[in-house]
Amino acid sequence: MKKTVKIATIGGGSSYTPELMEGFIKRYDQMPVSEIWLVDIEDGKEKLEIVGKMAQRMWDATPYGVKVYTTLERKDALSGADFVTTQIRVGLLNARIKDERIPFSYGMIGQETNGAGGMFKALRTIPVILDIVEDMKRYCPDAWLINFANPSGMVTEAVMRYGRWDKVVGLCNLPIGSIMMEPELIGKKPEDLIYRFAGINHFHWHRVFDQDGKDVTGDIIEKVYEMEDPDKKCGWQKDLMMESGLLPTSYHRYYFQTEKVLKDQLADYHSEKGTRAQQVQQVENELMEMYKNPELNVKPKQLEQRGGAHYSDAACETIVGIYANNCTQMVVSTKNNGALPDLSDDCVVEVSSILTGKGPLPICFGRLPVFERGYLQRMKSMELLIIEAAVTGNYGKLLQAFTINPLVVNGDTAVRVMNELLIAHKKYLPQFKEKIEELEKEGVTIKDDIARELCEKGL
Repeated sequence: MKKTVKIATIGGGSSYTPELMEGFIKRYDQMPVSEIWLVDIEDGKEKLEIVGKMAQRMWDATPYGVKVYTTLERKDALSGADFVTTQIRVGLLNARIKDERIPFSYGMIGQETNGAGGMFKALRTIPVILDIVEDMKRYCPDAWLINFANPSGMVTEAVMRYGRWDKVVGLCNLPIGSIMMEPELIGKKPEDLIYRFAGINHFHWHRVFDQDGKDVTGDIIEKVYEMEDPDKKCGWQKDLMMESGLLPTSYHRYYFQTEKVLKDQLADYHSEKGTRAQQVQQVENELMEMYKNPELNVKPKQLEQRGGAHYSDAACETIVGIYANNCTQMVVSTKNNGALPDLSDDCVVEVSSILTGKGPLPICFGRLPVFERGYLQRMKSMELLIIEAAVTGNYGKLLQAFTINPLVVNGDTAVRVMNELLIAHKKYLPQFKEKIEELEKEGVTIKDDIARELCEKGL
């Protein structure tokens, strides 16, 4: 008889939780879940109660008899857990609004996981995740940590490097999106093709082969440039991509079409539409109203607008792969161990891996071409600097990370943006307390009206 499983989800009040429940329900025959604990913080209590009831209704509509518990006590959720999933947002969506609007106010990319805003999300998230790891060591020392909290790669690296916890897997839904959408471009189905990914979270490339081992990456690239939707081209010029012979992730558009992306985002920033975070906040409010419906017991289609497509596929396939030791192939963030010779063995990379009962076994990709190698090493250096700054509160390390990040305009403007973000997020950055107090004494203020108003309200 298969061992039943206890799941603990940190950030259980997230609007993504029904997506996760759907994934576990679909895979119950492969992994019998006995109980699911949703845990959140006091500020998320109302959403936790709404989502918890919604999750229970989803299970009640099945024949499985799974109980969903909600709690604000992490200890209760973690005790005896087999898998712990994290989908936290430190500072909630108001923090993301500040991450986006403050850089935009200086004509700089404002984005959740990239650029200045992405680095600050890491600064807020990493200390909290490391605290969760310490609780796991006490209450569920045999559990696996399955992290979906962004920036996923940096968080996973921090858990391994500073948390000294190797039973962690970082996840992202972008690779699954590529695997689901690209095959039809060349008249194939996903099961007809073999994918190999290499890089770091939100900054990776992939090659594609057919079942005979023929490299069909170039065929897909050709079809990509026949598409009318320019966003599908990731901002790469065709000659650049053909020379590379690799397919990039959609997030490369921030780096290789920065001018266009920034222009489009600034247009939203200056309009009533607002930034992506403000749009998501509206969608999330609508979802929470839907979740209150006592008749609703399936994931609503509107959740796709939230941006979490394939979330449950990534999370649940990974968990089932480890539980069942079934050698499923997934793209995950895990320790390099030679899969990418261009980076050190002990750093975290996002690569195709085989999932076993002992965790992911990364598949060797080999060396990247010169162009990709140089960019990847720069990005990994930035990640390591941000992680160290998050753990130590070292202002100099933070400045180094800002200086090396390709999406930050270097010079006095970068320092102003960095200092404003420090003040804006002081509630969640105790490791920078002394520096923030110094900046406040110097009279540093926040330029963007909406971000400043959120700070004045304590949000």
